[in-house]
Formats: sequence, C-alpha cells, structure tokens
Amino acid sequence: MVFRGTITDAPNFDATADAEALYNAMKGIGSDKEAILDLVTSRSNAQRQEIIAAYKSSFGKDLIDDLKYELTGKFERLIVSLMRTPAYHDAKEIHDAVKGAGTDERCLIEVLASRNNKQIHDMVAAYRDAYGREIEEDIIMDTSGHFKKMLVVLLQVSDHQITTGEEQWGTDEAKFIMILGNRSMTHLRMVFDAYEKIAETSIEDSIKSELSGDFERLMLAVVQCIRSVPMFFARRLYKSMKGLGTADNTLIRIMICRSEIDMLDIRECFRLRYEKSLYNMIKDDTSGDYKRTLLELCGGDDDLAGEFFPEAAQIAYKMWELSAMTKVQLRPTVRPAADFDPAADAQALRKAMKGFGTDEDAIIEIIAKRSNAQRQEIRQAFKSLLGRDLMKDLKSELSKNLERLIIGLMLTPAEFDAKMMRKAMEGAGTDEHALIEILVTRSNEEIQAMCAAYENAYKKSLEAAIQSDTSGHFCRILVSLVQGAREVGPADMERANEDAQELADACNADSDDMEMKFMSILCTRSFPHLRKVFQEFVKCSNKDIEQIIKKEMSGDVKNAFYAIVRSVKNQPSYFADRLYKAMKGLGTDDRALIRIMVSRSEIDLFNIRKEFKETHDASLHEFIQVETMIVSWRLLL
Repeated sequence: MVFRGTITDAPNFDATADAEALYNAMKGIGSDKEAILDLVTSRSNAQRQEIIAAYKSSFGKDLIDDLKYELTGKFERLIVSLMRTPAYHDAKEIHDAVKGAGTDERCLIEVLASRNNKQIHDMVAAYRDAYGREIEEDIIMDTSGHFKKMLVVLLQVSDHQITTGEEQWGTDEAKFIMILGNRSMTHLRMVFDAYEKIAETSIEDSIKSELSGDFERLMLAVVQCIRSVPMFFARRLYKSMKGLGTADNTLIRIMICRSEIDMLDIRECFRLRYEKSLYNMIKDDTSGDYKRTLLELCGGDDDLAGEFFPEAAQIAYKMWELSAMTKVQLRPTVRPAADFDPAADAQALRKAMKGFGTDEDAIIEIIAKRSNAQRQEIRQAFKSLLGRDLMKDLKSELSKNLERLIIGLMLTPAEFDAKMMRKAMEGAGTDEHALIEILVTRSNEEIQAMCAAYENAYKKSLEAAIQSDTSGHFCRILVSLVQGAREVGPADMERANEDAQELADACNADSDDMEMKFMSILCTRSFPHLRKVFQEFVKCSNKDIEQIIKKEMSGDVKNAFYAIVRSVKNQPSYFADRLYKAMKGLGTDDRALIRIMVSRSEIDLFNIRKEFKETHDASLHEFIQVETMIVSWRLLL
C-alpha cells in the first residue's frame, strides 16, 4: 500500500537526545511549548515510543505524566494523545465514549466503522491490557438494539466474502447487519453497484429511508468507509469544525489517527467536497499552539485547483456517476388540501381581517395549507363574493416579513418569480445571487412563464431589464439563461466526451475565451448531459470542474457557473446551502429565505430539508426557529 500520511520517521533519529530536549523544555518555571510541539510532530509514532522509553531510562520519570503536568487544555490533550500508540489511543477513545453517564455514540461509530481488521484486533488487546476488561462487554453494557448488534459485528475480526446467491435487500435491519458486517470491501463495492442498477437508488438512500437514529448513522458510516475511508474522514472533519464551536475531541482523534495513514487523501477529498482546503479550515477554526500542532499534522495547504491524487480523482469521477444514476423523487411539503372550499376559505379570510386587529394565525393556517392553484381560486372567490381584492386586504392588514411571505404564497409561481427578479434589480444595488439562483434553477417553461409575467406586470421585457442592470460576461450568461431554451433529454455520450474535452482545452485559453466556452456549454446543455460532461471532465483534465471555476474565475461569472454545477450535481443540496448562507452569520437574508421557501414548497422542499440536515447536523426547522420570528414557516416545512 502506498504511504499517504503526512508524518514520517525523522532522519538521523536519536531517542536519547530527543528525551533530553523534552526534559529541558519542561525544566524550571513554565515550559517551552514550541520546542515540545516541533519535536513531537516531527517524529513518527514508533519513534515517539522510543523517546518515552529513553526518557524513563535517562530521568526515571514518565514522559506522558510530565507532559500532562506541564501542558494544559486542548494542546495538552493533543500532545499526550500523539504519544500513545494507535491501538492504545483507540482503546482510550472507546473507553471515554462508554464510561460515565452518557455515551458518545458518534465516537463509537467513527472508530469501529473505519478501522481495518488488524487495527480492531490491536485495539481489543490494548483495551484489555489498559482497563482489565473486554471492550465488547463494555459496549454491550452501554448500547442497545440493532445499534449494539452492529457494533459487536464490527468488533469481530473477519473478512468473509460471499460470492454466490442473490442478495435479498429489504427493510429488515438484521439483513443490513448481515450484509454490511460480514463481507470484504471489494465484494461490497460490487454489491452496491449491482444494487444501484436494480433499485435505481443508492444504498445510502435506502438506509436513510428505512433506518433511523444511531443505527442509521452507523450503517451510513460503514457504507461511506467501504466506498472511501478518506472521504468519510473528510466529512467528519468538516462537521467537527463548521457552525458554532468546534468538536475538538473528533478533530484531535482524526488528525492523530490518520496522520501516518492517509492524511494526504483526506485533504484531497476535503478540498473536493467543500471547496476549501482542510489547512485553511483548521487555521480559521482553532488558535494558539493547538492550531500550530494541528497544522503540522495536516502537513500543508493545498493549491485549490491543483491536480487530483489518484484516489481523489476516482472519487470525483464516482461522485458524478452516482449523481447521474440516482433518481431522486422530488417531494413537496405543501400539497392540495382535501375537501377544499374556496368560498368558505374566502369568508374565513375576510373574517380574520375584519374589525379591530387581525387574526394572523387564521390567515397562516389557511394560506400555508393550500396549494398555489387553490390559493388562486380563493383570490377569485374573494373578489366574486365580497367585491374586494384579497391581495390589497392582506397587504393592509399584515406587515414586514409576514406580509412578504403571505403575499409571495398568494402570487402564482410565475408572478412570484417575476417579482423576485424585479426586487433583485430595483434600487441602488443588484442582488446578483438572487438573479443567478432563479435563472439557474427554473425549467424552460418556468422561465418563459416568468418572462411573460414580468412583461405583464412591469411593461418591460425581463431580458431588457437584465441588460440595463448587469454587464459583461455576467450579463451574457443571464441573457442566455433567460431565453428558457436549455436543451432537454438524456446525455449524449459521444457529445459529452467532446464537450468535456472542449472545457478542458478552454482551461488553457485566456480568461475571456474560457468564460465564453463555458457559457456555450453550461448555459445550453440539459442537466443530465452536463452530469456526464462534468464526469468526463475529471478524466480529461484530472481536475474537478468546481475547483477550476473557483480558481480560474471571479465575481458574478464564477458564482453563476458554480451555481449551475451545484444544481446539476444536486439541486436540493444547492438550495440547502443557499438557505444556510441566508441564515448564518449576523442578520438573516429574509428575502432569500422567503424566495426559496415559497418557490420550493410545492416542488422539493422535503428533499431540501433532508440535505440541510445531512450537511449541517441540524434541522432546517430548528435553524429557522432560531433565526426568525415567523410562525408560518413551520406550516411550509
């Protein structure tokens, strides 16, 4: 196996000299943390064990005890953990996860799902030696149900391969345990590929729909590790640092345990998935000597558009293949109401707005629980029965964001999109992100209906409005998209290879030619075709299309092309990311929040919710509750 770590044996190693250097760094008042950090991170784990032995021989003291005494906080935890052997470090992590009141299920999942047979065998022995107990017994005492059964299966050192008979996939949890717990990695990858062809969905999606809780998390971790251990750890590292606070135990554990195995591959996978180097994320998220030590273990910053290592190139190619294969069933969160009576709803809305004060709850309850087509019938009934304009009444009775949200729900999708485009361009500044988001994600029919609604409402063509409000290549991209003339249909394999090669060749052209070539393909080809193009682009260039766009382009042009790529790859995930950006940081971008929630509620808001939860470890519902005061969000969700 090729070494892919960042920490290697130090040349001209002298354990006794290192022991003396550490002793001197801790002598007297205060300690020379920098000397300790530099020495410990530039020696391999095997060399550190020799230093521990030399320290005891030379000074009659325990090096780990001295380090614990001299250092503090996260830096102490990190340095002391580096001094343990991998097996004893794993054993301590498992022991800490199960001892005391609560259980750290995520630590159990991460360690047991990702270790190979030898690592499991050594960890079991180290646990017995360190704690005088059996690791299996402690895990059994501290967990339950199918989760416990699968953990026990993972503790058994075996590598069975069953090549005969047909796999019976069902909702039975025991079958998932049997299949995922007792096969060789190579065989399981073949099983996953066969499953995807038969079921037209990935094994991950089946697990998500059929299992739940810690058992679901464990099985997903097992599948992710079978697909790619470095990608699994890249995800874990990202989740340990994003959002408020850092999960330092997870960060320390992974950086230590992978530094001599596959840290280079993890860095590549991290860059591929999150468009940011692991080095920079650690730099932004940590501080002091703790940060310096983690960065030493990381081993360097990655050039954003550098070429892939073989492992990462294969993963990038496979990710596009999975994206093309997965047939996502789009699911709305708002559906037509049963026993719908537009006249009764019109009367109820009038009652809610009559007299002193407004019954906002009653308005929300009706409007958020009707489909858009039903709301249009209510608008007509309101005018026929009461001779009043429902929109005007709602505007006069409601205020601020609630008014914007309710009015947005009452407009037809085309009227709403037209209004959002108008809002993005009126006044002093332009909301380029809104223009991009709408034009990239709407179908040809939706764009054409929006253009008609825009002209009807504002007596000016949307194309003319875009041309007067934007300029250069960005303007050209938007004008191309606003034609609503994107090709439809599946990928044309031969043409996809040609398109991929043209994009790869364009990367060597000057920026103007490159942008025009990208526009001619990204703005016109069907999404299924572009999936294949982006997949083959990895093969042609050994680079990922997202990284090229981020590295070689800038400003609004970069954002527009990037949005197209993200939408092609996974549109619900793109919207989940837009929602997260609308709410994180200081203040909420209420317009973006309203735009996405209203426009996707009858299309794919359920899928967006799932993607949000998976990426951000918090439900969209929780996020919105914290960030806004509008009660009607819960009804749209």
